[in-house]
Amino acid sequence: MNERLDVELINGVALAFEGDAVYSMYVRRHLIFQGLTKPNQLHRRATYYVSAKAQAELIKQMLAIDFLTEKEAAVYRRGRNAKSYTKAKNADIVTYRMSTGFEAVIGYLHMTEQHSRLEEVITWCLAAVENNG
Repeated sequence: MNERLDVELINGVALAFEGDAVYSMYVRRHLIFQGLTKPNQLHRRATYYVSAKAQAELIKQMLAIDFLTEKEAAVYRRGRNAKSYTKAKNADIVTYRMSTGFEAVIGYLHMTEQHSRLEEVITWCLAAVENNG
């Protein structure tokens, strides 16, 4: 681990970059443990969890029930408001930015090694997707 860089100084897009990979890994593991093993099956099912639309909906629900801590909500806003030079393939700009904010929260929790909170948030997300699907 590189301890020289203060996570508080990392921009929202970089946190989202980390969060995208971490959330994706958890979703993939979850699907495999559910017995899905075929690549097409896995990919198709994973999009229910990792698409910009799905992530925007999850963060909307988390904010509505005050699931995030104050710090996590601030990280979400930092990610959502960050200047990104890429755009979503299948989402409008508002949805894409909300999704980026969601990923920033996941990245922040992972990079600050708040593993139990990270697992709590991801477990909540997995259940929310399955209850809405």
